[in-house]
Amino acid sequence: AGESTGYASNRALVFQQLPTAGLPWPLQNWAEYESYLDDMAATGVMADATEVRWDVRPAPRWGTVEVRACDGMSTLPELAAVTALVQVLVEHFSRELDAGRELPILQPWFIRENKWRAARYGMDARLIVDRAGTQVPVAEHLRETIDRLADVAAELKCAREFAGVDAIVSGGASYARQLTVAEAAGGDLREVVQHLIREFRNGPTLRDHLLSLAR
Repeated sequence: AGESTGYASNRALVFQQLPTAGLPWPLQNWAEYESYLDDMAATGVMADATEVRWDVRPAPRWGTVEVRACDGMSTLPELAAVTALVQVLVEHFSRELDAGRELPILQPWFIRENKWRAARYGMDARLIVDRAGTQVPVAEHLRETIDRLADVAAELKCAREFAGVDAIVSGGASYARQLTVAEAAGGDLREVVQHLIREFRNGPTLRDHLLSLAR
């Protein structure tokens, strides 16, 4: 309606109102996941696993993990950066499990709070990062993660894409640019759409972006 919600991503919270969407249930193993699917199919809530719309979900058909938590990426470099971040995190946690180390798991109420803070405040959010309740600005937490997992990114040959996460932290995310355009246009969201089209068409191609990072 052209009125600011005050959220960095209102869509993330609206979409989770669906009972099969939003944060996944804290399932402990694959058997619990299959039990969930059986319950939902038996009651007619869903036909199969493809209708599970969690922020992070298994994709049994492909043998992959799908991360759906992010709102839409508006440029190719941003898409590559977030993709690399997800890939590096999954590989890091996989190695931790293979080494027999326990993964850090926050209390479900902290996870829910973090999602709300991210949706409300975006890059200005302070996230809860451990079970003790330590809170860190999201930009600081991201930079620490980038430094800590840089070697994993190099091994996966996505170091240049991974470096794009820092560019988002430093230069700002798409939601902030969209809000600026909306405010300047008096809330006319048609101008935001045109901004997104221009930004995608006129911005660097992924090849140009990676070449600039290599310099």
